[in-house]
Amino acid sequence: MRLTINGDERSFEAPMTVEQLLGEIGLEHGKVAVERNLEIVPRSKYGDIALAEGDKLEIVHFIGGGAPDDSTQGGAGDTFEIAGRRFTSRLIVGTGKYKDFEETAAAIEAAGVEIVTVAVRRVNITDPKQPMLVDFVDPKKITYLPNTAFCYTADEALRTLRLAREAGGWDLVKLEVLGDEKTLYPNMQETLKAAEVLIKEDFKVMVYCSDDPIMARELEDMGCVSIMPLAAPIGSGLGVQNPVGIRIIVEQAKVPVIVDAGVGTASDAAIAMELGCAGVLMNTAVAQAKDPVKMARAMKLAVESGRLAYLAGRMPKKQYADPSSPLAGLI
Repeated sequence: MRLTINGDERSFEAPMTVEQLLGEIGLEHGKVAVERNLEIVPRSKYGDIALAEGDKLEIVHFIGGGAPDDSTQGGAGDTFEIAGRRFTSRLIVGTGKYKDFEETAAAIEAAGVEIVTVAVRRVNITDPKQPMLVDFVDPKKITYLPNTAFCYTADEALRTLRLAREAGGWDLVKLEVLGDEKTLYPNMQETLKAAEVLIKEDFKVMVYCSDDPIMARELEDMGCVSIMPLAAPIGSGLGVQNPVGIRIIVEQAKVPVIVDAGVGTASDAAIAMELGCAGVLMNTAVAQAKDPVKMARAMKLAVESGRLAYLAGRMPKKQYADPSSPLAGLI
């Protein structure tokens, strides 16, 4: 019996169930999701579904695309809520671009985060014992946020997140549908289309979007649980390029606004938080730093500092100097 698995054609003895196939390849059932002829195979049915000649299968898992401490970032009780789930850390980090999973785990711990984004990718069936992210970052301690990185159509994003839900059971997801490879700006028409379907399927959608307040409001009205405008192009490190637009999005939103993409260093994260954002999501700024673990710690402190500054309320800007020393009693 010939099967196509993750794009490669391979021969097996028939008959064979999905469960038997995974066993022969050497994959643990609990760490992967299986799609057969473009239909997701429920994990409970692995032992019942018999494979047939010519079946095409995709076998995927989560890859990189610290448990939280007891500190709070805006003072005692300063938590925020996404889709009914309460979080203390306002920093979210990605899990890609690190040199290895050990460094990924160390950076996550230094950042003190409670949510990490993960990509859904094909399992390496030629080396099934290859380490997986779940071996280093425990999804029982850290919330995995499956995303649709490098999806360019609504259909691609839907397929990815349906597989993600089957692989891990998570319904809280990050939707991003990109417009082109050069800018990685969001394709908002495809984003809206995908968001509408996902919400109907009971996904809790955190959505990467442009820094357009009108578009952000439309996504929120549709039912997205968090609005995630870009600060600058993904991976650019340029920092917040449109503070006015993001501030307006924050002021009008009733769901958490999380700046996503473009943060380069700690001061960028602080600026985003001083605008009133509920949090900041970043990957490259930490993973591609000369010392990712130190940068993760710096980002944690920057997010905390920016949040405290926002809650404190900055002094008003003035046109001219205003001496801080009192004039009364001047010699």
